[in-house]
Formats: sequence, structure tokens, C-alpha cells
Amino acid sequence: MLTTRKLGKAGLEVSAVGLGCMGMSHLYGQADEGESISTLHRAIELGVTFFDTAEVYGPYHNEELLGRALKGHRDQVVIATKFGFQIENNQMIGITSRPPHVKAAVEGSLRRLGTDYIDLLYQHRIDPAVPIEDVVGVMGDLVREGKVRFLGLSEAGAANIRKAHATHPITALQSEYSLWERNLEPEIMPMLRELGIGLVPFSPLGRGFLSGTAKRAEDYPPSDFRHQDPRLQGANFDANMQAASVVKNMATERGVTPGQLALAWVLHKGDDIVPIPGTKRRSFLEQNVAAMEITLSAAEIEQMESSLANIAGPRYNEQRMASVDR
Repeated sequence: MLTTRKLGKAGLEVSAVGLGCMGMSHLYGQADEGESISTLHRAIELGVTFFDTAEVYGPYHNEELLGRALKGHRDQVVIATKFGFQIENNQMIGITSRPPHVKAAVEGSLRRLGTDYIDLLYQHRIDPAVPIEDVVGVMGDLVREGKVRFLGLSEAGAANIRKAHATHPITALQSEYSLWERNLEPEIMPMLRELGIGLVPFSPLGRGFLSGTAKRAEDYPPSDFRHQDPRLQGANFDANMQAASVVKNMATERGVTPGQLALAWVLHKGDDIVPIPGTKRRSFLEQNVAAMEITLSAAEIEQMESSLANIAGPRYNEQRMASVDR
């Protein structure tokens, strides 16, 4: 059985490493559905209990996939999903968290996941047109109805986190956090600890960059999420590869993979942090789980942090950054 951690004051207990499932719905290149299902089953065998999805992944495909793969295992797993995008004709066309939409989205997620409750429900992105108190108010109603157990936010800023938490306890914030994306450290992480909210980092391996598998943005097809990643473009890619070489060399010396070392770094940042590295293959899943056994010295942590202190390029392009609440 894997080590577990607790998110939030209410203590949602999950495996110390979860599984981000987005890539199983063709957002990081083509996915093999049979291998994806085998990866989900292998995760359960290894003791992974925390599975992350969203209605917009696919759209809808990812929740349906999890619903099929986790059938018969519901009492062994913690399912997190997200709402917050307007989807028409199978395309995401904007952000919306109007209360009627939230209720309809959750009903759809329950149906696709084949369950009568969601363990952790996130607002995927802050909707500037709807006060956060109204959004969390309807989310709280879903808790009282027994359709949701715990509430979370994704990519929310400090002001909205505080207002949301005052409306109904927030268990977790999901946001990007890794050796090469540390924007949460100055303000958000201290506030989460003040309020007793856990952190669920997505892309803890920098969308493959820290694991050594990333290519230049232009080498990915337009359908791949990384095709528009500024940090993988042109001179940024070259500079960032040079920065990451320190982690690669350290990993070689220790006999582990660069991704395992980068994931171990995230795990060392606090027991209230549960990363959800995404993969659609059993081999990478097994590597990620094994990272929990790696211990890092203070000197190693400092060396890794200093080598990646200055990353070239913004984390998203302007269009994607516009949806991040800060």
C-alpha cells in the first residue's frame, strides 16, 4: 500500500501521488485506449487511489473512459473532476460557472463516471462573470445533496480562494507547480497553509520537460497541448534544456530518471501536497509511483532549485493565461 496524504482540514485521504488522466483523451498526442485502461488498472494495483479528470477532457471522453475502467473499483478510488467550460458541438467555446450550468455539468459527470457521487469537485477556471460566492454556494448545495464530498478550485487566485473558503470549506487547490513553475510560492502556498487547504499540482514534470521527453513545440501536431507552449519554442527551448541538464545529470548520478527526481522534489515540499503526474502508459506510471521512495538532501534541493530558477518564456500563451486567475 502506498503512503497516503490528507488534503484540507476535513482530511480527504488519498495516495501521495495521484494520476492525471487528461492525456488519455488525445490531448498529448494519440492515446491507446487499451493501454490507458491497463494503466488505470495498474494504478489501482500499485495503491494509487486518486484519479483526476474533467468534463472538458475530450470533451467528455475522459470521464467516460474512467467510468468504464473504474467500474467495480469505486470503493477503492477517489475521483476528482471539474466543471467550468461551456461546451457546444463537442467543442470548448468559453468559460461559464452559472449556477444552473454547474448543476447540469455535475449531473453529466455523474452519469459518465457511472457513480452517484464525486469525491472532489473543482471549478476548473474562475468565471469573472459569476461571483465566486455564488459558484461555491451551488457547489455546497451539491455536497448537502450527497452528490459531492469535497470542493476544490483550479488556477484560482488569492482573493477568490479566500472568498470561496469563507462560503464553504475548500479542500484543495489544483494548479501548476513544479521545479520549472513556482509562481505559487510567494503568496498562494502560504495562504493555503494558513487556511488549511491542500495543493494538487498538475504538470509536476513540466509537460514532459523535466522528465526529458519534451520536444520542440513545432515538432508536436497542432492538436497536441504542447504545440503552443512558449517554453518549448525557439530559443526558449534551448535555454530551458540547458537549465534542466543539471537535474538530468543529478538523476544519472543517483541511478533514477530525471522525472523521478523532479517528482521527488514536489513531494518534499510538504505533506499537504499531492501531485498528479499525467501518463497514459504503465511504464511511466510505475516510474512515478517509485519516486515516492526517493529522499533528497537539502543540498540537492538547493541545487535543483537554483538550476531552474530562471525559466525562459511564459507558462502559457496569452490566450491560455487569460483564464488563469491571479
